[in-house]
Amino acid sequence: MISKQTLDKIFSTIRVEEIVGEYVQLKRAGSNYKGLSPFHEEKSPSFVVSPSKQIWKDFSTGKGGTAISFLMEIENFTYPEALRHAAKKYGIEIEEDLREISEEAKHAQTEKDLLYKIHEVANSYFQEILWDDEEGRSIGLAYFKERELKDDIIKKFQLGYSPEKKNAFTTYALEKGYNKEILEKSGLSIFPENTPAGVDRFRERVIFPIHSFSGRVLGFGARILKNNVKTAKYLNSPETEIYHKSNVLYGLNQSKQAISRKNACLLVEGYMDVISLHMSGIENVVASSGTSLTTEQIKLIKRLTENVTILFDGDNAGIKASFRSIDMLLAEGMNIRVLLFPDGDDPDSFARKHPQEYVEKYIENEAMDFIDFKAEILLKDVGNDPIKKAEAIRNIVKSVSFVQNALKREVYLKEVSNKFGLSEQSLFNELDVQKQITQNQTSHIQQQKEKTAPKMEIVPPDKEKEDPFLFDVLFMESKLVDHMLMFGDIVLKRRNENNEEYQITVIEEILHHFEEEQYSFLVKENEIIINEVKEGIQKEELRSGNFFVSFMDEEITTKVVDALIPLDELENWASRNIYPPNYGDKVAEQIQGDVLLHKYRYIDYLIIETAKELDECRTDDEVRYYELIKKITLLKQASIRLSNIIEYSPIKGIYADRKR
Repeated sequence: MISKQTLDKIFSTIRVEEIVGEYVQLKRAGSNYKGLSPFHEEKSPSFVVSPSKQIWKDFSTGKGGTAISFLMEIENFTYPEALRHAAKKYGIEIEEDLREISEEAKHAQTEKDLLYKIHEVANSYFQEILWDDEEGRSIGLAYFKERELKDDIIKKFQLGYSPEKKNAFTTYALEKGYNKEILEKSGLSIFPENTPAGVDRFRERVIFPIHSFSGRVLGFGARILKNNVKTAKYLNSPETEIYHKSNVLYGLNQSKQAISRKNACLLVEGYMDVISLHMSGIENVVASSGTSLTTEQIKLIKRLTENVTILFDGDNAGIKASFRSIDMLLAEGMNIRVLLFPDGDDPDSFARKHPQEYVEKYIENEAMDFIDFKAEILLKDVGNDPIKKAEAIRNIVKSVSFVQNALKREVYLKEVSNKFGLSEQSLFNELDVQKQITQNQTSHIQQQKEKTAPKMEIVPPDKEKEDPFLFDVLFMESKLVDHMLMFGDIVLKRRNENNEEYQITVIEEILHHFEEEQYSFLVKENEIIINEVKEGIQKEELRSGNFFVSFMDEEITTKVVDALIPLDELENWASRNIYPPNYGDKVAEQIQGDVLLHKYRYIDYLIIETAKELDECRTDDEVRYYELIKKITLLKQASIRLSNIIEYSPIKGIYADRKR
């Protein structure tokens, strides 16, 4: 287990804005940062990061927490995995607590954990063979050197080699204690009926590990080096529980910081394209790894930037097929440019031929917007045929129809109008036709999904929403706990019955109120927080919001983050020269008023609950019946006194006539 000292060091060192910033494109908004939710599709940013509080809140999904909980949420890390990832990022050495781990804990690994682990083992094995084994050096390393790769680049991308022996890795993994089942599920080994000892999937190939956003190995791509073998040149890991090729971009882990810093992403096709550009100093590049671009991959890029330049081989026969990728990128709100390299060149060869500055300037100067690119490709063989020319223009307008932003659509159509000398009205008419076609296709797909989707059940309303008295007391209970979390250590000046001044913290005043009322908490999370606060008081600690944000209880963390980042943090009012009063400007008055209001709501709730009990014992227990009558009378008297104090009117509501 990770020691307490290491935990403290991790939490005191990590910066939530840096960790989240690797996954979300953040922009400064007052004292906070804002961005689009990485967990939910949205157009207006509702994701807030607070550097001062070291927490984040996603208002679109309700999730929130610390940098560690963010890693757990987005990468599906366990708590220890998230801590180790953060420690590695910040160069913190992990100290282990040497307590004996129980047998139960040893066997608690899930299949997913084992899949991650076996891929780590395989990755280390393939690299070791490449560098330290004679066959690996003479074949695998020699191939990479022939491709002019330097040692630091080979190590940066963790390239490796799988030896010729048909079950070399399988034997190695079995000796390490991994069973056949997990090797087969990982796709690293195959166990045919006639070969019980197993066969290595990637034998006699150079290895390209495929990493997750955070750097975990999910699968492998492998290239065979012999030309006389009738098999696929490239072989990839099969789909597994941890590897879904449509959700992964090759090189994203090594490139994410450069993409975010340059606010631009270069999109290529192959592993070597990414690696060669990195070696030339151009690092903001990823590859779709030979698969058709997917919406999930586009969303990965969009976390970091909305600007994409697609780099194509000059003689690529599949360029026209790439039009689908352009439409998908436009539909996701991306800004697209396209570059065709000279015939005979691809990003890999071009980057090896020329210095970094030349390659960067070439990409900058030669990349076209998608309209010019499609026009160049589609009109190449049209000649003077007006029908073919009209079809080409219709194809370009079809792409424009995927653009979501109305202003951008109009600008693009003006560009098409100027380029081809056509009236804007005719282009807008064609745009409407193309949009209708797209909507009909989308509608058909949605209808098919609805036919196969399970029918929605009617969910009964929550009990507290059915009961307004219960809802009111729950609301005020949670509000008081929020005050303790947000302002717990603030010292209030009060006066006692003898008009003598005394000081008390927000935490102590609210705790005193709950204890004086002998209050039974109605929300489990509130009770947990209050018990922790009480324990802190006994240890002479004031446990407010920051104490709770690192709790590994999702419901507690969410509640605490809700209290520390209220909804109005989404708005940067100062940018509009609006300066509303800050939440907590008048803490003393607000605490005093909310304590009284909670007391008032709680008495109303007790009256209703006592009345229910009264009905139940009306004929069975006369003594108890009159005790309850007396209790209701006293509660109503207290309610009237409180309504006078807080100036409550049943018609006008709370604080009806209070002067402001």
